[in-house]
Amino acid sequence: MPVDGMTCANCAGRVEKAIAGLDGVAEVDVNLALNSAHIRFDTDKLDTARIAATIKDAGYSVPQQQLSFDVDGMTCANCALRVEKALAAMPGVTSASVNFALERADIEVLPGKANDAAVIKAIEDAGYHATSRNKSSGADQDADGKSASGKLDKSLVLLAVSALLTAPLVLQMVWMNLGVTYHLSAWVELALATPVQFVIGHRFYKGAWAALRHRSANMDVLVALGTSAAYFLSVYNMAVGQPGEMHLYFEASAAIITLILAGKIMEERAKRGASAAIRELMALRPRRARKLVEGEGEQDVAIESLTVGDIVRVLPGERLPVDGTVVAGESELDESLITGETRPVARVAGDGVVGGAVNGTGRLDIEVRAVGDDTTLSRIIRLVEKAQTGKAPVQKLVDRVSSVFVPIVVVIALATLIVWLLMGYGAEASIVAAVSVLVIACPCALGLATPTALVAGTGSAARNGILIRNFEALEQAHNVDTVIFDKTGTLTEGTPTVRDVCAADGMDRNEMLRLVAGVQAASEHPLARAIVSLAKDENIVLPEIEDFKGKTGAGVLAKVDGHAVAIGTEALLTDQGIQSLSDKVATEIKQHESEGRTVVLVAIDGAFAGYITLEDRIRESAKQAIADLKARGISSIMLSGDSQDVASHVARELGLERGEGRIRPQDKALEVEKLRKQGRRVAMVGDGINDAPALAAADVGIAMGGGTDVAMETAGITLMRSDPALVSAAIDISIATRRKIAQNLFWAFAYNVVGVPLAALGVLSPAIAGAAMALSSVSVVGNSLTLRRWNVRRQKSGE
Repeated sequence: MPVDGMTCANCAGRVEKAIAGLDGVAEVDVNLALNSAHIRFDTDKLDTARIAATIKDAGYSVPQQQLSFDVDGMTCANCALRVEKALAAMPGVTSASVNFALERADIEVLPGKANDAAVIKAIEDAGYHATSRNKSSGADQDADGKSASGKLDKSLVLLAVSALLTAPLVLQMVWMNLGVTYHLSAWVELALATPVQFVIGHRFYKGAWAALRHRSANMDVLVALGTSAAYFLSVYNMAVGQPGEMHLYFEASAAIITLILAGKIMEERAKRGASAAIRELMALRPRRARKLVEGEGEQDVAIESLTVGDIVRVLPGERLPVDGTVVAGESELDESLITGETRPVARVAGDGVVGGAVNGTGRLDIEVRAVGDDTTLSRIIRLVEKAQTGKAPVQKLVDRVSSVFVPIVVVIALATLIVWLLMGYGAEASIVAAVSVLVIACPCALGLATPTALVAGTGSAARNGILIRNFEALEQAHNVDTVIFDKTGTLTEGTPTVRDVCAADGMDRNEMLRLVAGVQAASEHPLARAIVSLAKDENIVLPEIEDFKGKTGAGVLAKVDGHAVAIGTEALLTDQGIQSLSDKVATEIKQHESEGRTVVLVAIDGAFAGYITLEDRIRESAKQAIADLKARGISSIMLSGDSQDVASHVARELGLERGEGRIRPQDKALEVEKLRKQGRRVAMVGDGINDAPALAAADVGIAMGGGTDVAMETAGITLMRSDPALVSAAIDISIATRRKIAQNLFWAFAYNVVGVPLAALGVLSPAIAGAAMALSSVSVVGNSLTLRRWNVRRQKSGE
């Protein structure tokens, strides 16, 4: 087993000691040079996942490879549990998760310990069929879609045949209830019911046999038992009864199979609807691009052949094939399916663009910045998939219930049969009651309750520019009572502009700006870029600098043309031995800060040289965003590196509970921890780079705008556009999704709690019980599907 993070012999000793302490380990040897652990252990007492977890608990990590597979043939939650158990038992697999709603298996495995073929074989040995999703291209996705569509078409044909064969049997019962004495002969009924039972119903027998062969039970077992009992009871009555006096139940067995097949088709369609967000995102990826080759013009090439630095041309109406930077042309792009922004966004030379956006009326030449899995769209798809394949904590309880559900139902059916016999109702009536119990019980509804709501909710969030990374973020977001905002780039636009350049007495204004801009050209801070932009607009030539040093949260130092230049806060100047500011300057600065402007102080050669004021406009949606949170009873706090006067001004403008100034990036995480110790549930909203420690420390980290790597990796929720209003929207979709999960679980449990006793009491006939079973799963998925209608605009309008 590979081990990462060991740096010395003590590390190796600690790992070795931790593993040796596990029950079942016979021998362990940790090799620091090879960064590996060689372990011999008893597989009956221990598994790979437990060893990997122990290494992690010791402070180290085990590199793992993630593999994904589509699984065909699962009919209920028990099937998913059986596949999950089979995968978890594979050598080298550290975790396995099977999502019944998505018909998908995801595993984490030690590198080189399992391949696609081995995993597929394990799934097939469990009685199912699997295809790999690893390294799949857009064409593969299309193939998957066509395959799913083909299976659905085949099921529809089978349903049509089943309905045609079942209709005369059911209509006969209707005629008899209306007083019409005509009925089909027993042999005609047998001829109609037999193909339904054994050809159309073959899938249930196949599934039941696979489950029983692996000492498990699922929905197929219930259906196969129930319909077989009704069918063979009818055959028995034909054999021993007199013509015209025998009771036949062929219509019950045929109707049950037909109705459940219809329910499964409706369920499949609904599940595809719930997971439509992923397919919509995948459909955004073009397969080919127009590459500009010097001296040869345009060439039509596959996306896979593009590399960073290539130039591609995008014509009006086409989708952008890659992430990149516009080098020529201007246009408006529709980025709605990526960022949730409904209005077209103007893009000109120098602007960044994302693959999958739709070009407007202009022609664009784009330099490729990212391709393949590195593109924003690919990262979004990975995040949404990861969230959708996760499991809610309540799902663990559901899984435990599902694992014993079918055996309990079989016991109840047997008990019903025995009680009815003891009460003198006769074998026939007793068997019919037991059949009703078998076919009304539905583990599918339980298995679908949580994952379908999770899939639909995260999909709707993604369409609206809200990326929920995992269920933990969704789970915590609804509890949030305090939201902490970073100021720059979150509540403000993040693109400050210089308002005043004020030089001290005896200092030339342009010379000060030249020296300051020269230093700031080495910084990526928004304030630095604003100062450099002003200098370039005034045609000032920037000088070369030496010994550049950044002081986090304070400012920067450098040497320029032989001058020592310090730029930043008053604390930075004090650290450099610069005397305190005069009363006049201090008053001027306080006035600027009280009006919300940021003031940057400048010292040259150990003496105060002046200051520069900058303005960063508050975002248009910020005030409404704070009001929305306040209406939900959620407190809003702002933490800023600016002075307290600036922070207080912005807090007053927006209606924040409070605004704290002079907060360094490392102090934001401490503030989060402080609030959490007070019992508050905290969400931190920032840009995901300087705010990474605070994002990680909060109950829910929310990264705003851009979708940077750090944002996506640190925050539980990423907002794809810089709109503070999406913060309350993220909380809303969290609440809506959890509400759907609760509703689904309530109805799934209530359906079985009410339905099974009614069937045992003989209130429901087998055919009605079969219809109820089919509709229970459809109703659960249909309820989840209502989340697809959720969007930010409807939420704002109160719909």
